[in-house]
Amino acid sequence: MELKDILSKCDHTLLRPDAVWDEVRQLCDDGLRYGVASVCISPCHVSAAASYLGGRLPVCTVVGFPSGASSTAVKCFEAAEAIGDGADELDMVANIGWIKSGMYREVGQEIAEVKRICAKHILKVIIETCLLTEEEKIEMCRVVSDSGADYIKTSTGFSTGGATFDDVRLIKANIEPHLRIKAAGGIATLEDGETFLTLGADRLGTSRIVKLAKELEEGK
Repeated sequence: MELKDILSKCDHTLLRPDAVWDEVRQLCDDGLRYGVASVCISPCHVSAAASYLGGRLPVCTVVGFPSGASSTAVKCFEAAEAIGDGADELDMVANIGWIKSGMYREVGQEIAEVKRICAKHILKVIIETCLLTEEEKIEMCRVVSDSGADYIKTSTGFSTGGATFDDVRLIKANIEPHLRIKAAGGIATLEDGETFLTLGADRLGTSRIVKLAKELEEGK
């Protein structure tokens, strides 16, 4: 797989709470230069990034991040505000406590409500695989498949672990064909990125792949 093909699947990500605008602007510039799928940034930077990019690159942001424990009303408000500010894609954290409590109907209803706000905008649902049992992961494949969301995403990158090859294999085997997969958290090498894509991921959430592309370019 060529580097440009891996880059085209990357949501180039900067979600550090101390990130400043100059860093976000550089993220946008690098995203344009290297042909990534989107830039994924915190909600407070969406309006400025969308204005700066002017439609040249999709802007992705997060909802209920990173815990997923916000109320449904708050998640819907966050989604509406982000879209109003110019976000093209939203990565929403599912309510992990509800999942652990077996409240799958409520989880599905919440995702569907946020998707209603998103309408044609892409919604990715983060299930935080590192906190779930295999049975819970399989059940969430069903819930997200039925919810109207566009992607199921492995991880926030802010919990106890990130994407694993085994999780992507498991998700791919248990989702409906229309649902896509985003692997995120701890993707540190080009080899990892290529393997995740080969296993069935459609997007990669990472800040490292563009850095590696820069290093390769500078090494020539």
